[in-house]
Amino acid sequence: MVVGVMQVELFIHGAQNLKAKRAVVKSLIGRCRARFPVSCAEVGHRDLWQRTTIGFTIVEKDEASADRILQKVIVELERSSLAEIIRQDMELIHY
Repeated sequence: MVVGVMQVELFIHGAQNLKAKRAVVKSLIGRCRARFPVSCAEVGHRDLWQRTTIGFTIVEKDEASADRILQKVIVELERSSLAEIIRQDMELIHY
C-alpha cells in the first residue's frame, strides 16, 4: 500500500477579496474530487487573497498508480487557468 501526499501552492489571478478567492478554491477542489479518487482541502494561506495551498492525498496499491493520479491532478490544475502553480511537493509513503 502506498499513500501519496501532495501540496500545491497556487497564485489566484484576479482575486480582489477573500470571497472571490474562496470561489476559485472551491471550484478547483470540487473539480479534483469529482475527477480523481483523492481527498483534498485548503491547507495554507487561508487569509491571503491571491495565494492558497491545497493538500491532496491518495491511497493506492502501488507507487506508479499513486504518482500517475497525482500527476493528473497537476495537469487538471494547470488546465483550469483559474490559478498558476507556484510550487508543488509530492511524497509517496510505503506501508
